[in-house]
Amino acid sequence: MYTLSVSALNEQIKHLLEESFSRVFVEGELSRITFHNSGHIYFTLKDRDSAISAVMFRGNTTKLKFRLEEGMKVVIDGAITLYKPRGSYQINCFSIEPSGQGALALAYEQLKQKLSAQGYFAQERKKLLPKFPKKIALITSATGAALQDMLRVANARYRLLEIDVYDVLVQGESAAASIANAIKRADEKGYDVIVVGRGGGSMEDLWAFNEEIVADAIFGATTPIVSAVGHEIDWLISDFVADLRAATPSAAMEMILPDTNELYMNLDSYAQQLIQLLRQTLQRKKEQLAHLKHSYEQHSVEKKLQNKRDEILQLCEAFTQTMEFKLLSKQKELQNTKERFPHAIDSVVNLVQNQLLHLQKMLQSNHPKLKTKKGFAQISRNGVVIDIESLQEDDIFEAQSDTVVLKAKVLEKRKI
Repeated sequence: MYTLSVSALNEQIKHLLEESFSRVFVEGELSRITFHNSGHIYFTLKDRDSAISAVMFRGNTTKLKFRLEEGMKVVIDGAITLYKPRGSYQINCFSIEPSGQGALALAYEQLKQKLSAQGYFAQERKKLLPKFPKKIALITSATGAALQDMLRVANARYRLLEIDVYDVLVQGESAAASIANAIKRADEKGYDVIVVGRGGGSMEDLWAFNEEIVADAIFGATTPIVSAVGHEIDWLISDFVADLRAATPSAAMEMILPDTNELYMNLDSYAQQLIQLLRQTLQRKKEQLAHLKHSYEQHSVEKKLQNKRDEILQLCEAFTQTMEFKLLSKQKELQNTKERFPHAIDSVVNLVQNQLLHLQKMLQSNHPKLKTKKGFAQISRNGVVIDIESLQEDDIFEAQSDTVVLKAKVLEKRKI
């Protein structure tokens, strides 16, 4: 009986398996994924009933566009190999594609979710672009149509601009590193704006702008960055991270550069507004000056002195008029008095003469010496002539004739 050693048996099995299954496509679900320090990836591929070990060596892992995740359903392109020391077989994976979905699309969504969670797309971190940039950097292919489009728009819109071109690869395996390095170099030069762009193409052609290394360079830059890649329908990772996204390279230049013709029209409009504003301001200041001048004149010392002078003049005029009126009145009164004086004097003299005659007559009639009738005497009391009827019993009185004065007392009073 012919016997085999374990090693010989495993060798035959290895040869048989590797010859029979040199190229297989297997669909299954990823499980127990291990990312080894060596760069190899170990995992199990399983379905509902079975499982098989698999490995993807470092040389092939660099071709992966997405990250393997637990439970992901994939299609593996590989070969069956046997590890002879343990007698175990596994799939040596050459490439892995997500089942039912393109690898690039999956990688795009995975990186988008990752960067979004890290705050790369946050609106509050985006930088404002200057309205009038003086110096910009264009990171693109020096031989591409996108550069010519951007230069044409810049020359037509705004010639007061310094433009530096950073020639980079815009597709292929080395493109992402080329773009990221150019961004870092330009960011150190103090540009006002950096434009990263290229023309349209397939997803594979534009893939460099979906790489994480480019996203990191844009996120870490201190200069405002505009992403202008592809056409309007193309949305790339660089668009989300950049401070401004433009649909096309030409649109980027239109967005970041002012239009000289529009500036001229705005300047004309501003000039007209300024002239109108100056006229209004000048008119307003003139009115204010006139008001202040009038107010100063009204409240100045000179004005107050003039007012006092006017008041004095008015008082003098009023006084003069009053005095003239009174003087005229007095003159009229004097004239009337002059006219009436002779008649008044005559009247007074006549009156006095009449009064004097009357008094003389009274004196003559009342003088004691004239009263010489027998049995008559003048009755007085305390030197005052009284009527005899006023005397009462016991009153003391004097009875006077023209020659004798008697002092008497009423002893009795009778009516006759």
